[in-house]
Amino acid sequence: MNLLPVPRRVDVDEQTLVDAGEIRITIDTVLPPQGYRMWMNSGGVDIDAGSDAGAFYAACTLDQLRTIYRGKLPVGTIEDWPDLPVRGVMLDVSRDKVPTLETVVQLVERLASWKINHVELYMEHTFQYAGHEEVWAEASPFTPAEIRELDEFCRDRHVELTPNQNCLGHWERWLRHDRYRHLALSPGGFHDQRGRHREPTTIDPANPDSLALVRDLLAELLPNFTSRRVHVGLDEPWELPAERVDDYLAWLTELRGLPELEGREMLVWGDILEARPELLKRLPDGVTICEWGYDDWHPFAERAAAYESAGTPFWVAPGTSSWLTILGRWTNMIGDNRIAAEAAVVHGGMGFLNTDWGDQGHLQHLPVSEPGFAYGAAVSWCVDTNRALDLEAALSAHVFRDPTGELARAVHQLADAYTLVKSQFPNMSTLVAHLYFPQMQVGRSFTEGITPDELDAVEASLDRALSGLDRARPERPDGALVLAELRAGAGLVRLAVHDARARLTEGDGWLTSVTAATRDRLAEELEPLIDAHRRMWLARNRPGGLDESCSWLHHLLECYRSGQAPWGWGGW
Repeated sequence: MNLLPVPRRVDVDEQTLVDAGEIRITIDTVLPPQGYRMWMNSGGVDIDAGSDAGAFYAACTLDQLRTIYRGKLPVGTIEDWPDLPVRGVMLDVSRDKVPTLETVVQLVERLASWKINHVELYMEHTFQYAGHEEVWAEASPFTPAEIRELDEFCRDRHVELTPNQNCLGHWERWLRHDRYRHLALSPGGFHDQRGRHREPTTIDPANPDSLALVRDLLAELLPNFTSRRVHVGLDEPWELPAERVDDYLAWLTELRGLPELEGREMLVWGDILEARPELLKRLPDGVTICEWGYDDWHPFAERAAAYESAGTPFWVAPGTSSWLTILGRWTNMIGDNRIAAEAAVVHGGMGFLNTDWGDQGHLQHLPVSEPGFAYGAAVSWCVDTNRALDLEAALSAHVFRDPTGELARAVHQLADAYTLVKSQFPNMSTLVAHLYFPQMQVGRSFTEGITPDELDAVEASLDRALSGLDRARPERPDGALVLAELRAGAGLVRLAVHDARARLTEGDGWLTSVTAATRDRLAEELEPLIDAHRRMWLARNRPGGLDESCSWLHHLLECYRSGQAPWGWGGW
């Protein structure tokens, strides 16, 4: 049965359809809190639910059944409950895309219908903190009133809107301003592992002023949320040397003890702690680790077993595989979400947080992320019945509402274009890496072995997918926009193909070896794609961040025009 998620137990006669009739709901606390059991027959629908949330999820299943059977219901029973109590989505609203409130509301409506019950907005500088205007002035931030309105909307759909404010690393948007520079661990910047100089990104946990500022921000942010959780991040403090790990633990412990966080579960990313299992025993109570990993070989099972052994509460945090790809990585996303859910279920994880990042300009559009949202929702609800989910069919019925099935098929083709080249690299699509970093040499390093024949196969696949988009008939209100966004993304990937083919056939892989005439053609191809990116962006998102996002494409355009690709662009 094509439901999203597929329920745990289904016994229905799809040949015998009846009108919904009267719906009778009884709360039965013997059932799991989010679980339900329902009977459908000619006399109506009887639902036993473990709680109001269970009744809501039963109603979501009924709505999906009516969609599938054109307003009617099959006779029979469905019994269902989740594997994991928390099934979440995290949206990156800081780099660089800040969605409109309407966009988030519409997305939450879809997520809740797939039984997602937790949403986080990852913030670095995109909340309108009083007295810190220089940080968010150009970012089109969320206002306190917007957060309160969204929080109420989420609660009505049994979704917990949880604050997510990074409180250690990823502070570059603050530290670039003189007023905050003294808080940096390395005010003059630092050299990373590859010897590249970078501007400061991490506040100094030993500086009392760092704690004072973080306390002020949390005191202003948290009252706008009814959630009793808060995500404080603490990932990737690049400037913090290994010998100062005790400072990291002291900072985490200090945050845990803040009065502003009293009564709240504190979520932290796992990248520092996973490498130092001896620290797990020293964690204070009330801390939950979110183990992130974005490739389908990430050792979720191993890490989850370590947390279980230490008695440390943990969630798993896979990803939609959308960022640094333009069109996604479908196959990787499936594997990444599946192994994360399996590890959480086997080793006692309490939550699943599906992340959707916006690294390097957030060039991907929302529909590229939605297959990941949908599949993550399914396997985090019940991994056994959704491991082999027919995702195309589920997307067609419950995401894009496209009776032709062509849109979901095209999304799948577009999102697996990356598999048509043998060279692969973690956490990105090597197919488009040179669009972000035009100074790289195609055919060397992590794109070694890429061939013109592979690029021809990619372009042929794009053509097939675009033909499918022409045949699609999505019925959701933004269906025309979805088609336009996917076409725009396909245009950028086609440009990547043309660029890489020119580098391989005309030169030695460097952009500087491509003829001026070819570079002019690439520039002519790119210019309308930049215009399309701007239009698509403003259809769902606020203007703040748009220029910064477009700077990645404008830089590429300048490289085509000049024939030069300066080293160091984008931190490369």
